[in-house]
Amino acid sequence: MSIVPAPISALPWRVIGLLTAIAFFGCVVLYSSAGGSITPWAINQAVRFAIFMAMALTIARIPVQLMSTLAFPAYIAVLVSLVLVELIGGVAGGSQRWINLGFMQLQPSEFMKPVIVLAVAQFYARLPVGELRRWSAIWPALVLIGLPWALVLVQPDLGTATMILAGGVTVMFLAGLPLRLFIGTGIAGAAIIPVAFSFLHEYQQKRVLIFMDPESDPLGAGYHISQSKIAIGSGGIFGKGFLNGTQSHLDYLPEGHTDFVFATMAEEWGLVGGICLIAAFMLVFRWGIRVALRTEDKFARLAAAGLTTTIFFYLAINLMMVMGLAPVVGIPLPFMSYGGSSMLTVMLCIGMIMAIDRSRRQTRSNWG
Repeated sequence: MSIVPAPISALPWRVIGLLTAIAFFGCVVLYSSAGGSITPWAINQAVRFAIFMAMALTIARIPVQLMSTLAFPAYIAVLVSLVLVELIGGVAGGSQRWINLGFMQLQPSEFMKPVIVLAVAQFYARLPVGELRRWSAIWPALVLIGLPWALVLVQPDLGTATMILAGGVTVMFLAGLPLRLFIGTGIAGAAIIPVAFSFLHEYQQKRVLIFMDPESDPLGAGYHISQSKIAIGSGGIFGKGFLNGTQSHLDYLPEGHTDFVFATMAEEWGLVGGICLIAAFMLVFRWGIRVALRTEDKFARLAAAGLTTTIFFYLAINLMMVMGLAPVVGIPLPFMSYGGSSMLTVMLCIGMIMAIDRSRRQTRSNWG
């Protein structure tokens, strides 16, 4: 039975409206962060969101079978791009992460975040259920995850490498691998932390040490975390009011429009604003998980769940980072932090989840 794209009425308009509301709120926060000006951040962010939303709606019309077919070719293409980054990539801020295409700077590692989910999901979709408890069900997935993880880690980009690892391992867990495997890996990982720490770059080691005791260098390496905590705490329950934040307006809070935009928001909108923002994201995650649970195709189910958790990791890591619960690794807050790379990745995930949802609806209507 062939599956054709569902009509436009099958789109999850409530989710689209919710995403638009989050992005609009992000533009409001960026407007305030710029001192009450729509330039340069708010207007650019709004334009990017409109473009990427159109891209997501286009992706939503792609059949799931095509996504499944292209999973491994896309993985290979992005992996080759990561190798090219090491060979000819541009260096900025001490990191080698971009390929200069002339008209834009391409960061292939961003594309690997959703692609690793599709590749691992495709591997387990092809694997018979009886093979899940054998070594042959583990090592190929580890290779799929390990190659891009290592290439991104040496750029160096610890945050993106962590996201790639988390996305791939999540799909492995959802595929039904024995729980003891993850428990044992976790124990082994904890045991080698001291060794792994010695291989980190000096600035990465400093981030970990400062995370453990930010007050040890409040005016140096711990400045970001300390000022972020001050901004969030000073907002109280209802915040200081729109355009009344001091930490960001007086330039005490570094990166108040990018990685630490949640602190900028919390200072002006308080605990209430933070809870409302998190609740909005939770509704998006609820939609993604429901799409996964209602999908019968194994690849589509694993892909939808993996893509949803990829977006979740953006939110969780960023919030933990700005609250001092995790080291500063440069993970932005979706739709809130200024920048195009993270929004592109998240909207790719959203578009593919929409495609899975539409294919499911169309399959059900064809059978019905």
